[in-house]
Amino acid sequence: MTVSLSILDLVPVPEGTPASAAVRASVDLARLGESLGFARYWISEHHGMPVIASSAPELLLTRIGALTERIRIGSGGIMLPNHVPMRVAENFRTLEALYPGRVDLGIGRAPGSNVKASRALRSAPGEKFGEMFNEMLSLARGELPRTHPFSGVAVMPDDVDLPPIWILGSSGASATAAGRAGMGYGFASHFSPMPAAPPMQAYREAFEPSAAFPRPHAILCASVVCAETDEEAERLAATVDLMSLRISRGEFPPLPSPQAALDYPYDEHERILVAENRERHIVGGPDKVKARLERMLAETGADELMVVCNLYEPEARFDTYRRLARLFA
Repeated sequence: MTVSLSILDLVPVPEGTPASAAVRASVDLARLGESLGFARYWISEHHGMPVIASSAPELLLTRIGALTERIRIGSGGIMLPNHVPMRVAENFRTLEALYPGRVDLGIGRAPGSNVKASRALRSAPGEKFGEMFNEMLSLARGELPRTHPFSGVAVMPDDVDLPPIWILGSSGASATAAGRAGMGYGFASHFSPMPAAPPMQAYREAFEPSAAFPRPHAILCASVVCAETDEEAERLAATVDLMSLRISRGEFPPLPSPQAALDYPYDEHERILVAENRERHIVGGPDKVKARLERMLAETGADELMVVCNLYEPEARFDTYRRLARLFA
């Protein structure tokens, strides 16, 4: 099976590594992705978490765009409740002006942060997402009614359109809306306990063609650890297990090493939680990983596979992408 491959980068911070180094490593990953023929490189938005340094995707994208030539760059996604809608429109029009035809605007409704960080960001309530999204589009398109207080406000630069917009989801609630709006859709199976097939089907059934998307395009995002052998992948994935457990408890220290994770004294309840979470990650050698990913792609009918890989060892992380490029060439 051949499939379009892409990268989702959370900019993970390994224990003992400065967060600034993790930010700089994101450039290396984007350039590697381009050399391997990956279609897109997206950056997530998270705040207040020492384990993840992707707090300013728009800034990182300006650097990555300058150091790459072909790979599409974008947000996976901008968490709209954290932003003033006009600023999102301005930022991504500016990116589109700098790198025409290469930018994607992925939008999400979650804050991507813990409670305190959300308060520090002055995040809007989740139910405001629809209102904020419509305001962003209407401002960018100059479609606000004359009676609106923002009517006539120019979103600069005004000679470029917003990049293609992708609605990102983890529960299926936004799938139909994305289809009706003629936008792209991405499902976050890397952390969602829900199956991806139903929302992807709902997206396609609701889809109405648009200028940006004449056909539906659904991205399946998966967490993958692919090593030379199943045993080595299991060792590396110990980092993911402990990271996930800590996040579930509201703890966000940097990524532990595989050995530190293997030495962690899990109690019985924690082992159950780790086993349940592992179902959301694809871990193994090339044959095992390919078989499971092909099954997921067949079940969902996804048009594209976007991979996130959060490992302690940078080269092991990069090797996962190298192996996937060979598996799905």
